[in-house]
Amino acid sequence: MMNEGVRLLKRGQYERALERLLNAHVASPEYPELSYYLGLCYTHLGRHDEALLYLEQVVTSDLSFSHVYQSRMILGYIYSVTGRYRLAEFEFRKLLEDGFDSARTHAALGYVLHAQEELEGAIEELERAIALDGENANALNSLGFILADTGKDARRAVEYCQRAVRHAPRNASYLDSLGWAYYQLGKPSEARDVLRKALELAPGNRDIAGHLRVVVREGGST
Repeated sequence: MMNEGVRLLKRGQYERALERLLNAHVASPEYPELSYYLGLCYTHLGRHDEALLYLEQVVTSDLSFSHVYQSRMILGYIYSVTGRYRLAEFEFRKLLEDGFDSARTHAALGYVLHAQEELEGAIEELERAIALDGENANALNSLGFILADTGKDARRAVEYCQRAVRHAPRNASYLDSLGWAYYQLGKPSEARDVLRKALELAPGNRDIAGHLRVVVREGGST
């Protein structure tokens, strides 16, 4: 039954997978690998409290490094999207302490530090991520936005954001960061074009709309 649930999970049939896995869990409640897959299912379904319950069991188990790594990353993600940044920071720092020194981990830690307005720490972690993987689009975008938004280095911000956009030309968040970086560099025309494209891809996004209003107002053109 567990194997069937895993197959359904990999196919994206999360509700059906969850039903099979829960039935398997009744038969073998102490099986940590089953907790891992239940945690994944609940995460995909947006049922974060249930996901946390099972994933926290995984990180204290004797499962393989890959299972523990993935579970801690998901725990950090859930804590991030639910605004529990200190808990997210704990998960990402624990991964680094345990030897999971990856660009993905540093980028995630940089994000939650930025969310807590710990800007220097965020920049340091994002630079480490890029040093490990110069094509990590999330790290490039996050660092570019921070450098632009704080006025630290608009030229370098544009470079990083351009590299992120090359990886995902239709990512509205990346385009928003690039547009804001252009604006901070004193290129309002380029900023308007990019921000308009971002808003077309994510209509109603308040952050993008706010940036575009600033650029249009101060650039003196519509």
